[in-house]
Amino acid sequence: MVRPPRLSLPSYPHHVIQRGNNRQPIFLAPKDYEVFLDCLREAKRKCRARLYAYVLMTNHVHLLLEPEQEGDLGR
Repeated sequence: MVRPPRLSLPSYPHHVIQRGNNRQPIFLAPKDYEVFLDCLREAKRKCRARLYAYVLMTNHVHLLLEPEQEGDLGR
């Protein structure tokens, strides 16, 4: 069965979770966290989203984002 499209409302906070494949680690060294945060900073700038909070765990990430326009969350 196909997953329904993600609901993305502008100016509304969204809880986004990203997990490693089969819950495997995605951060193996301290440098991995730094690289992820650099990429997140760049994506946030390009998509004009507000980032209220984040949690980086060894095998997953939680983000609390507010997209500025429709479609920004998926980008």
